Amino acid sequence: MTSPKLGRKTRGYNPAIPHMSALLAGKSLAPAPLQIDYTAGMPNDLGAMLNMDLCDCTCAAFYHARQVWSFNAGGKMVTEPDSDVLALYEQACGYSPSDPTTDQGGVEQDVLTYLLNTGAPVGADGTQRDKILAFIESDPRNLDDLKRVIADCGVAYVGVRVPQSVMDNAADVSVPWDTTGNQTIVGGHAVVLAAYDLDSFTCISWGRRYKITVPFLGNFLEEAYGIADPAWIAATGKTPLGMSVPEVESTMRALRAA
Repeated sequence: MTSPKLGRKTRGYNPAIPHMSALLAGKSLAPAPLQIDYTAGMPNDLGAMLNMDLCDCTCAAFYHARQVWSFNAGGKMVTEPDSDVLALYEQACGYSPSDPTTDQGGVEQDVLTYLLNTGAPVGADGTQRDKILAFIESDPRNLDDLKRVIADCGVAYVGVRVPQSVMDNAADVSVPWDTTGNQTIVGGHAVVLAAYDLDSFTCISWGRRYKITVPFLGNFLEEAYGIADPAWIAATGKTPLGMSVPEVESTMRALRAA
């Protein structure tokens, strides 16, 4: 396994993004299931989505989310070609293949806003667009809310600070991301969480699945979002916080392009 890349820039703070705590105000919901694994039965190799060569993790993570959604909601996993991932990295993050100095990564909130208003390139030639319905922010300190996001949305799209220990063991998926080893922070990374139990979560990164311990998330999780995907909602009936589709759409009024 060649050396993997990171690529999540410092998190944004856009006040127009709806926050889960505000949406939950005055509501009482049943607890999230004790465990969920939306990766069960998926292939071991999901494709690195160019994140072994480019700092495009904010875009790669979204295409991994689409794999989870399609596998669980559509019965067949859909993997878009790397050319679509590259196109999204160019369009949402400003990367230019002719200028290597532009390989600077992306801001998660900016990528999600682009996916809301313009959509991700999909299909063999990348001319089709897949727009998300909405996205909401979750408190990264509240792991119960994070579990609810995964249960409702299929994945949580998150950003972590990455210690050197993760990079040292990236080739071995049996080694969990934990608070042992060299804890020197080497960068930021975007991944999707698609499973959890009482003691750990499972992320997809560099096309592979890794366990993440609760202490790791407590130390290094910096941002977390639930994404409302139209195909996921249509197939499963699950929406963020059980909101109706019109309610979900209404949360995006301030973010939608005119």
